[in-house]
Amino acid sequence: MCEANAYIMEENKEKLVMEAVDKVEPVEDGVLLVSIFGEQKFIKGHIYSLSLVDHKIYLKAQ
Repeated sequence: MCEANAYIMEENKEKLVMEAVDKVEPVEDGVLLVSIFGEQKFIKGHIYSLSLVDHKIYLKAQ
């Protein structure tokens, strides 16, 4: 499987916000995350970076 985990960057530390993310969709004022289980989370912020080899999505809150 190729899903990733999403983290919020706070003071140069990562905080897990969702596991098994299947879809990352930019929306007005933020990012919508959808897991392989259908769980959805809206994060008010933007994509900070991606680590594809490590299956990690880093987000930065606004």
